[in-house]
Amino acid sequence: RFRSSMLKNAPVHVHYPLTEGQIVLRTDADWERDVPASAVADTSHFTFDVASENPFVYFKVCLRRGPDFFWSVGANYLLIVDADQEKHVYPFFFASEHGSLSERSEIVSRYFEEPFSYRLWLPPGYDENSLKRYPVLYMHDGNNLFLPEETSFGETWQVESIIDLMDSLRTMREVVVVGVWPIDRKHSYTKPGYETYGQFMVEELKPHIDQHYRTLPGPENCAVMGSSLGGVVSFYLAWEYPHVYGVAACMSSTFGYQDDLRERVAAEPKRNVRFYLDSGVPGDNYEVTKDMAELLMRQGYARGEELLYFSFPADLHNEKFWALRSHLPYQFFFENQ
Repeated sequence: RFRSSMLKNAPVHVHYPLTEGQIVLRTDADWERDVPASAVADTSHFTFDVASENPFVYFKVCLRRGPDFFWSVGANYLLIVDADQEKHVYPFFFASEHGSLSERSEIVSRYFEEPFSYRLWLPPGYDENSLKRYPVLYMHDGNNLFLPEETSFGETWQVESIIDLMDSLRTMREVVVVGVWPIDRKHSYTKPGYETYGQFMVEELKPHIDQHYRTLPGPENCAVMGSSLGGVVSFYLAWEYPHVYGVAACMSSTFGYQDDLRERVAAEPKRNVRFYLDSGVPGDNYEVTKDMAELLMRQGYARGEELLYFSFPADLHNEKFWALRSHLPYQFFFENQ
Protein backbone atom coordinates (compact mmCIF):
# COMPACT_ATOMS: atom_id res chain seq x y z
CA ARG A 1 0.00 0.00 0.00
CA PHE A 2 0.99 3.60 -0.52
CA ARG A 3 1.50 5.48 2.73
CA SER A 4 1.42 9.16 3.55
CA SER A 5 3.43 10.78 6.30
CA MET A 6 0.47 11.58 8.53
CA LEU A 7 -2.73 10.06 9.88
CA LYS A 8 -5.91 11.39 8.27
CA ASN A 9 -9.51 11.20 9.38
CA ALA A 10 -12.39 10.79 6.95
CA PRO A 11 -16.07 10.88 7.96
CA VAL A 12 -18.45 8.09 7.01
CA HIS A 13 -22.19 8.62 7.45
CA VAL A 14 -24.30 5.48 7.71
CA HIS A 15 -28.06 5.82 7.21
CA TYR A 16 -30.20 2.90 8.36
CA PRO A 17 -33.60 2.68 10.12
CA LEU A 18 -32.33 0.84 13.19
CA THR A 19 -35.00 -0.67 15.44
CA GLU A 20 -32.72 -2.66 17.72
CA GLY A 21 -29.03 -3.37 18.10
CA GLN A 22 -25.94 -1.34 17.25
CA ILE A 23 -24.38 -0.18 13.97
CA VAL A 24 -20.58 -0.50 13.80
CA LEU A 25 -17.90 -0.44 11.12
CA ARG A 26 -15.21 -2.93 10.27
CA THR A 27 -12.27 -1.80 8.12
CA ASP A 28 -9.37 -3.46 6.33
CA ALA A 29 -7.06 -2.12 9.02
CA ASP A 30 -8.48 -4.94 11.19
CA TRP A 31 -11.52 -6.85 9.99
CA GLU A 32 -12.00 -8.32 13.50
CA ARG A 33 -12.25 -5.00 15.36
CA ASP A 34 -15.38 -2.85 15.69
CA VAL A 35 -15.14 0.84 14.94
CA PRO A 36 -17.87 2.51 17.03
CA ALA A 37 -19.89 5.52 15.92
CA SER A 38 -18.63 8.91 17.02
CA ALA A 39 -22.16 10.37 16.81
CA VAL A 40 -25.71 9.03 16.53
CA ALA A 41 -28.74 11.03 15.40
CA ASP A 42 -32.30 9.72 15.78
CA THR A 43 -31.15 6.06 15.64
CA SER A 44 -30.96 6.35 11.86
CA HIS A 45 -27.84 8.43 11.17
CA PHE A 46 -24.50 7.12 12.42
CA THR A 47 -21.27 9.04 11.95
CA PHE A 48 -17.87 7.34 12.01
CA ASP A 49 -14.42 8.89 11.95
CA VAL A 50 -12.18 6.56 9.96
CA ALA A 51 -8.47 7.15 10.56
CA SER A 52 -5.87 5.94 8.08
CA GLU A 53 -2.36 6.61 6.83
CA ASN A 54 -3.38 5.19 3.47
CA PRO A 55 -5.07 7.14 0.67
CA PHE A 56 -7.93 4.64 0.61
CA VAL A 57 -9.75 2.32 3.02
CA TYR A 58 -12.15 -0.56 2.49
CA PHE A 59 -14.88 -0.87 5.08
CA LYS A 60 -18.07 -2.75 5.83
CA VAL A 61 -21.13 -1.69 7.83
CA CYS A 62 -22.14 -4.26 10.44
CA LEU A 63 -25.08 -4.77 12.78
CA ARG A 64 -24.78 -6.16 16.29
CA ARG A 65 -28.08 -7.48 17.66
CA GLY A 66 -27.69 -9.31 20.95
CA PRO A 67 -25.42 -12.31 20.34
CA ASP A 68 -25.90 -12.02 16.56
CA PHE A 69 -23.58 -10.21 14.20
CA PHE A 70 -24.54 -9.28 10.61
CA TRP A 71 -22.37 -7.97 7.79
CA SER A 72 -24.09 -5.66 5.31
CA VAL A 73 -24.93 -7.21 1.96
CA GLY A 74 -22.74 -6.53 -1.05
CA ALA A 75 -19.13 -5.65 -1.74
CA ASN A 76 -16.94 -3.69 0.65
CA TYR A 77 -17.29 0.08 0.49
CA LEU A 78 -14.31 2.07 -0.74
CA LEU A 79 -13.40 5.30 1.02
CA ILE A 80 -10.88 7.59 -0.69
CA VAL A 81 -9.35 9.32 2.31
CA ASP A 82 -7.50 11.96 0.29
CA ALA A 83 -10.67 13.00 -1.56
CA ASP A 84 -11.59 15.32 1.30
CA GLN A 85 -15.29 14.46 1.06
CA GLU A 86 -17.85 12.85 3.30
CA LYS A 87 -19.07 9.36 2.45
CA HIS A 88 -22.79 8.55 2.83
CA VAL A 89 -23.88 4.90 2.66
CA TYR A 90 -27.25 3.17 2.98
CA PRO A 91 -26.60 -0.47 3.89
CA PHE A 92 -29.00 -3.37 4.20
CA PHE A 93 -28.54 -6.68 5.98
CA PHE A 94 -31.44 -9.03 5.27
CA ALA A 95 -32.55 -8.43 1.67
CA SER A 96 -31.24 -10.17 -1.42
CA GLU A 97 -28.04 -8.90 -3.01
CA HIS A 98 -29.95 -8.73 -6.30
CA GLY A 99 -32.38 -6.07 -7.46
CA SER A 100 -35.94 -6.84 -8.48
CA LEU A 101 -37.99 -6.44 -11.64
CA SER A 102 -41.56 -5.24 -11.19
CA GLU A 103 -44.62 -6.56 -12.92
CA ARG A 104 -45.59 -4.85 -16.14
CA SER A 105 -47.89 -1.95 -15.30
CA GLU A 106 -49.96 0.55 -17.28
CA ILE A 107 -50.51 4.28 -17.03
CA VAL A 108 -53.31 6.12 -18.80
CA SER A 109 -52.39 9.31 -20.66
CA ARG A 110 -54.68 12.14 -21.68
CA TYR A 111 -52.51 12.55 -24.77
CA PHE A 112 -52.94 9.01 -26.14
CA GLU A 113 -55.90 6.73 -26.67
CA GLU A 114 -53.99 3.66 -25.43
CA PRO A 115 -52.27 3.33 -22.05
CA PHE A 116 -48.50 3.06 -21.86
CA SER A 117 -46.88 -0.03 -20.35
CA TYR A 118 -43.79 0.15 -18.17
CA ARG A 119 -41.62 -1.96 -15.87
CA LEU A 120 -39.34 -0.88 -13.05
CA TRP A 121 -36.00 -2.24 -11.95
CA LEU A 122 -35.62 -1.59 -8.22
CA PRO A 123 -32.15 -1.74 -6.63
CA PRO A 124 -31.22 -4.32 -3.99
CA GLY A 125 -32.22 -3.27 -0.49
CA TYR A 126 -34.94 -0.92 -1.75
CA ASP A 127 -37.57 -2.26 0.65
CA GLU A 128 -35.31 -2.76 3.68
CA ASN A 129 -33.56 0.60 3.87
CA SER A 130 -36.44 3.03 3.55
CA LEU A 131 -34.20 6.06 4.12
CA LYS A 132 -32.56 5.93 0.71
CA ARG A 133 -33.77 7.84 -2.33
CA TYR A 134 -32.58 7.03 -5.82
CA PRO A 135 -31.77 8.64 -9.15
CA VAL A 136 -33.98 7.47 -11.99
CA LEU A 137 -33.10 6.30 -15.50
CA TYR A 138 -35.94 6.38 -18.04
CA MET A 139 -35.32 4.03 -20.97
CA HIS A 140 -37.28 3.76 -24.21
CA ASP A 141 -38.25 0.57 -26.06
CA GLY A 142 -39.05 -1.00 -22.71
CA ASN A 143 -40.04 -4.27 -24.35
CA ASN A 144 -36.40 -4.81 -25.39
CA LEU A 145 -34.76 -4.12 -22.04
CA PHE A 146 -35.40 -7.01 -19.67
CA LEU A 147 -37.10 -10.25 -20.73
CA PRO A 148 -36.27 -12.17 -23.94
CA GLU A 149 -39.89 -13.25 -24.40
CA GLU A 150 -40.97 -9.61 -24.69
CA THR A 151 -38.39 -8.42 -27.20
CA SER A 152 -38.86 -7.58 -30.84
CA PHE A 153 -35.80 -9.51 -32.05
CA GLY A 154 -34.94 -11.96 -29.26
CA GLU A 155 -32.05 -9.92 -27.75
CA THR A 156 -32.34 -7.69 -24.68
CA TRP A 157 -30.30 -4.88 -23.18
CA GLN A 158 -29.67 -7.16 -20.16
CA VAL A 159 -30.40 -4.15 -17.98
CA GLU A 160 -31.06 -6.10 -14.81
CA SER A 161 -27.93 -8.28 -15.00
CA ILE A 162 -25.56 -5.45 -15.98
CA ILE A 163 -26.80 -2.98 -13.38
CA ASP A 164 -27.01 -5.77 -10.81
CA LEU A 165 -23.32 -6.51 -11.40
CA MET A 166 -22.37 -2.85 -11.19
CA ASP A 167 -24.41 -2.47 -7.99
CA SER A 168 -22.70 -5.48 -6.42
CA LEU A 169 -19.26 -4.06 -7.23
CA ARG A 170 -20.29 -0.52 -6.19
CA THR A 171 -19.03 0.93 -9.46
CA MET A 172 -22.14 3.12 -9.80
CA ARG A 173 -24.82 4.57 -7.57
CA GLU A 174 -27.91 2.44 -7.17
CA VAL A 175 -30.60 3.58 -9.58
CA VAL A 176 -34.27 2.97 -10.34
CA VAL A 177 -34.79 2.09 -14.01
CA VAL A 178 -38.12 2.77 -15.72
CA GLY A 179 -38.55 0.93 -19.03
CA VAL A 180 -41.32 2.46 -21.14
CA TRP A 181 -43.06 0.53 -23.93
CA PRO A 182 -43.82 2.51 -27.11
CA ILE A 183 -47.31 2.66 -28.54
CA ASP A 184 -46.17 3.78 -32.00
CA ARG A 185 -42.40 4.22 -31.75
CA LYS A 186 -41.86 5.68 -35.22
CA HIS A 187 -44.38 8.43 -34.46
CA SER A 188 -43.55 9.02 -30.78
CA TYR A 189 -39.78 9.02 -31.25
CA THR A 190 -39.65 11.50 -34.17
CA LYS A 191 -40.91 14.99 -34.97
CA PRO A 192 -43.65 16.06 -34.46
CA GLY A 193 -44.87 13.05 -32.48
CA TYR A 194 -42.11 13.30 -29.89
CA GLU A 195 -43.58 16.63 -28.77
CA THR A 196 -46.72 14.90 -27.47
CA TYR A 197 -44.71 11.96 -26.17
CA GLY A 198 -42.54 14.43 -24.27
CA GLN A 199 -45.61 15.92 -22.61
CA PHE A 200 -46.63 12.44 -21.47
CA MET A 201 -43.16 11.70 -20.11
CA VAL A 202 -42.79 15.01 -18.26
CA GLU A 203 -46.32 15.75 -17.13
CA GLU A 204 -47.65 12.26 -16.43
CA LEU A 205 -45.11 9.45 -16.16
CA LYS A 206 -42.38 11.22 -14.17
CA PRO A 207 -44.79 12.67 -11.55
CA HIS A 208 -46.34 9.22 -11.22
CA ILE A 209 -42.97 7.58 -10.58
CA ASP A 210 -41.85 10.32 -8.18
CA GLN A 211 -45.09 9.98 -6.23
CA HIS A 212 -44.99 6.22 -5.82
CA TYR A 213 -41.27 5.53 -5.43
CA ARG A 214 -38.42 7.03 -3.39
CA THR A 215 -36.72 9.07 -6.08
CA LEU A 216 -34.37 12.03 -6.28
CA PRO A 217 -36.50 14.18 -8.59
CA GLY A 218 -34.03 16.89 -9.68
CA PRO A 219 -32.58 16.97 -13.21
CA GLU A 220 -29.08 16.03 -12.04
CA ASN A 221 -30.58 12.71 -10.89
CA CYS A 222 -32.96 12.12 -13.80
CA ALA A 223 -31.59 10.49 -16.96
CA VAL A 224 -33.13 9.38 -20.24
CA MET A 225 -31.67 6.78 -22.59
CA GLY A 226 -32.39 5.02 -25.84
CA SER A 227 -30.99 3.72 -29.11
CA SER A 228 -31.74 4.36 -32.78
CA LEU A 229 -34.98 6.38 -32.81
CA GLY A 230 -34.96 5.98 -29.04
CA GLY A 231 -31.69 7.89 -29.03
CA VAL A 232 -33.32 10.70 -31.02
CA VAL A 233 -36.21 11.08 -28.59
CA SER A 234 -33.80 10.90 -25.63
CA PHE A 235 -31.85 13.83 -27.09
CA TYR A 236 -35.09 15.72 -27.77
CA LEU A 237 -36.34 15.25 -24.20
CA ALA A 238 -33.11 16.54 -22.66
CA TRP A 239 -32.90 19.48 -25.07
CA GLU A 240 -36.55 20.43 -24.68
CA TYR A 241 -36.79 19.75 -20.92
CA PRO A 242 -33.33 20.33 -19.39
CA HIS A 243 -35.01 21.24 -16.10
CA VAL A 244 -36.34 17.66 -15.97
CA TYR A 245 -33.72 15.46 -17.68
CA GLY A 246 -30.20 16.51 -16.79
CA VAL A 247 -28.46 13.66 -18.61
CA ALA A 248 -29.23 11.81 -21.86
CA ALA A 249 -27.69 8.77 -23.56
CA CYS A 250 -28.21 8.53 -27.31
CA MET A 251 -26.83 5.31 -28.80
CA SER A 252 -26.69 4.70 -32.57
CA SER A 253 -29.16 7.56 -33.00
CA THR A 254 -30.87 8.18 -36.33
CA PHE A 255 -30.26 11.94 -36.19
CA GLY A 256 -31.67 13.76 -39.20
CA TYR A 257 -34.14 11.07 -40.22
CA GLN A 258 -37.21 12.95 -39.00
CA ASP A 259 -36.17 15.59 -36.50
CA ASP A 260 -34.81 19.13 -36.35
CA LEU A 261 -32.37 18.57 -33.51
CA ARG A 262 -29.23 19.57 -35.39
CA GLU A 263 -30.81 22.86 -36.41
CA ARG A 264 -31.95 23.53 -32.86
CA VAL A 265 -28.55 22.80 -31.33
CA ALA A 266 -26.90 25.13 -33.85
CA ALA A 267 -29.35 27.98 -33.28
CA GLU A 268 -30.42 27.77 -29.63
CA PRO A 269 -28.61 28.42 -26.33
CA LYS A 270 -26.59 25.66 -24.77
CA ARG A 271 -28.56 23.51 -22.33
CA ASN A 272 -27.37 22.53 -18.86
CA VAL A 273 -27.40 18.84 -19.79
CA ARG A 274 -24.75 16.12 -20.01
CA PHE A 275 -24.86 13.97 -23.15
CA TYR A 276 -23.53 10.51 -23.95
CA LEU A 277 -23.37 9.76 -27.72
CA ASP A 278 -22.02 6.68 -29.45
CA SER A 279 -22.37 4.45 -32.50
CA GLY A 280 -20.76 1.56 -34.27
CA VAL A 281 -18.49 2.20 -37.24
CA PRO A 282 -18.86 1.85 -40.19
CA GLY A 283 -22.60 2.26 -40.57
CA ASP A 284 -24.78 2.29 -37.45
CA ASN A 285 -25.51 6.03 -37.85
CA TYR A 286 -21.81 6.78 -37.34
CA GLU A 287 -21.69 9.91 -39.51
CA VAL A 288 -24.71 11.68 -38.03
CA THR A 289 -23.65 10.80 -34.48
CA LYS A 290 -20.12 12.11 -35.01
CA ASP A 291 -21.53 15.26 -36.60
CA MET A 292 -23.82 15.85 -33.62
CA ALA A 293 -20.98 15.28 -31.14
CA GLU A 294 -18.74 17.77 -32.92
CA LEU A 295 -21.57 20.29 -33.14
CA LEU A 296 -22.13 20.02 -29.40
CA MET A 297 -18.43 20.65 -28.78
CA ARG A 298 -18.51 23.70 -31.05
CA GLN A 299 -21.45 24.95 -29.00
CA GLY A 300 -19.37 24.77 -25.84
CA TYR A 301 -19.83 21.27 -24.46
CA ALA A 302 -16.63 20.08 -22.78
CA ARG A 303 -15.71 16.58 -23.90
CA GLY A 304 -15.19 14.26 -20.98
CA GLU A 305 -17.23 16.44 -18.64
CA GLU A 306 -20.48 17.48 -20.32
CA LEU A 307 -20.17 15.17 -23.33
CA LEU A 308 -18.90 11.62 -23.79
CA TYR A 309 -18.61 10.43 -27.37
CA PHE A 310 -17.33 7.08 -28.64
CA SER A 311 -17.33 5.07 -31.86
CA PHE A 312 -17.01 1.29 -31.67
CA PRO A 313 -15.38 -0.55 -34.59
CA ALA A 314 -17.58 -3.26 -36.13
CA ASP A 315 -20.43 -2.87 -33.61
CA LEU A 316 -23.80 -3.55 -35.19
CA HIS A 317 -27.19 -1.87 -34.80
CA ASN A 318 -28.85 -4.17 -32.27
CA GLU A 319 -29.53 -4.80 -28.59
CA LYS A 320 -26.56 -7.14 -28.13
CA PHE A 321 -24.06 -4.37 -28.85
CA TRP A 322 -25.99 -1.67 -26.97
CA ALA A 323 -25.95 -3.96 -23.94
CA LEU A 324 -22.20 -4.55 -24.24
CA ARG A 325 -21.40 -0.84 -24.00
CA SER A 326 -24.26 0.29 -21.76
CA HIS A 327 -22.00 0.30 -18.69
CA LEU A 328 -20.35 3.45 -20.07
CA PRO A 329 -23.40 5.76 -19.91
CA TYR A 330 -24.50 4.13 -16.65
CA GLN A 331 -21.21 5.16 -15.04
CA PHE A 332 -21.18 8.57 -16.73
CA PHE A 333 -24.66 9.29 -15.35
CA PHE A 334 -24.30 7.72 -11.90
CA GLU A 335 -20.64 7.53 -10.97
CA ASN A 336 -20.13 6.24 -7.45
CA GLN A 337 -18.46 8.91 -5.32
